[in-house]
Amino acid sequence: MESKNFKVYGYRWVVLLAFMLVVAINQFLWITFAPITTDAAHFYGVSDLSIGLLSMCFMVVFIIVSIPASWVIDTYGIRVSVGIGAVLTGIFGFLRGLVSQNYTLVLVSQIIIAIGQPFILNAITTVAARWFPIKERATASGLGSLAAYLGIFLGLFLTPYLTIHYGIERMLFIYGIASLVPVITFFLFTKERPATPPCPPEMEVRSLVFDGFKDTLRNKNFLLLLVIFFVGLGTFNAVTTWIEEMLRPRGFSITQAGIAGGLMIVGGIIGALILPSLSDHYRRRTPFIVLAILGAILGLAGVTYATSYTFLLIAAFTLGFFLLSAGPIGFQYGAEITYPTPEGTSNGLLLLMGQISGIIFIFGMDTFKSPITGSMTPSLIILIGLMVLSLILCLWLKESPALHIDENSKKS
Repeated sequence: MESKNFKVYGYRWVVLLAFMLVVAINQFLWITFAPITTDAAHFYGVSDLSIGLLSMCFMVVFIIVSIPASWVIDTYGIRVSVGIGAVLTGIFGFLRGLVSQNYTLVLVSQIIIAIGQPFILNAITTVAARWFPIKERATASGLGSLAAYLGIFLGLFLTPYLTIHYGIERMLFIYGIASLVPVITFFLFTKERPATPPCPPEMEVRSLVFDGFKDTLRNKNFLLLLVIFFVGLGTFNAVTTWIEEMLRPRGFSITQAGIAGGLMIVGGIIGALILPSLSDHYRRRTPFIVLAILGAILGLAGVTYATSYTFLLIAAFTLGFFLLSAGPIGFQYGAEITYPTPEGTSNGLLLLMGQISGIIFIFGMDTFKSPITGSMTPSLIILIGLMVLSLILCLWLKESPALHIDENSKKS
C-alpha cells in the first residue's frame, strides 16, 4: 500500500502479532489465581485476601511504574520498552513455576511481572503509530487490546481445568514454560520502525516526553477522556473482581457467575474487532465512543437487575462488547488529540486512571455491600450513575483533527 508521501509495509502485521503475544501472556499470568481463589488459599495456607493480592498487586504496581514506563517507551522506543516488559514477564513467569510451592516467592514473582505490565500495555498506541497509517490505527489498537482480553479469557478458562487435572504446582510450571515463548518471538520478529514512516511527515514528529505530559494536562478533550477512562476502566475492574459476589445474592451459582464473566470477556473480544474497525472505516472516533458508553450503560443495568440467567448472559455480553471496545478507540483518540505528545504518554495516563479507579471501586463496592444480604446493588447503581455522567461528558468531545490531516494528505 503506497501513497504520494508515504509507504505502508505488510510486515506491520508481523510486528503487531509479536506484540500481541506479549500482551496476552502478561494478562494471562495476571489473572491466573482469580478463578481458583479458594483452592489456592487452601494450597498455600493463606487467606482469600492474600490470594486476591496476587492479582491486586498489578493495579498497585501500575500506578507506581506507569509514568516511568511511558517515559522509556517514548524515549527508547518499542523494542527496548516492550522488550523490558517481555523479559520481566517471561523470566519471572518461568521462575514462578519453579517456586510454585512458596506463596511469598510467588507473590514476589507476581510483583515483578506486574512491573513489566505498563512497559507493555502503555505501548499499544505507540506500536500502532510506528507501523500503521492513521486509517488503521484504531484497528491496530483494537487488536492490541483484544490480545489483553484474550489472555484474560484463556486464564479464566484454562486455570480451573489445569488445576483440577494437574494441581496448582504443575499448572504454574506449564504456564512458566509458555511464558518464555512470546519473549523469544518478540525479539526475533520485532523491528523498531519501518524503513519509511507510515504517515505524512507532518504527523510523525513528536514532542519531548515531559513537554508532552504538560501539554496533555492543558488539553480539555483529553481531560474529559481521562474522566471517562477513570469511570469505564474502574467499572470493568470492579465488576470482573466482584462478579460472583454481585450475583450470588440473586441466587446465581458460582458456575453461572463464572460463565457470565467469561461471556463478558468474549463480548469484549468481539467488540474490539468490530467497533475500532468501523471507527477507522468511517474516520470518526467520538460517535463510536458515545455508542460504546451508551451500550455499556445498558449492559451494566442488565447485569445489575437481571434475575433470569438468560437475560444475565445477554447483559454480560452486551457490557463486555461495548465497554471493552471503547478502550482501543479511546486510546487512539487520546493519542490523536494530544499530538505531538508521545503516544506512550497519553496511553499510559489513560491506563493509570483506570488502575486508580479500579482500586477505589473494588474496595468501595466491598465496603458498601449489604451486611445482611451481601447485595452490591447500591454500588452498581452508583456505577451506572457514573457511566451516565461519562456519557454526558462524551458529548463534549471534539472529533480528532488527525483524521482530517490524513484525508487532506490523500487529496493533495
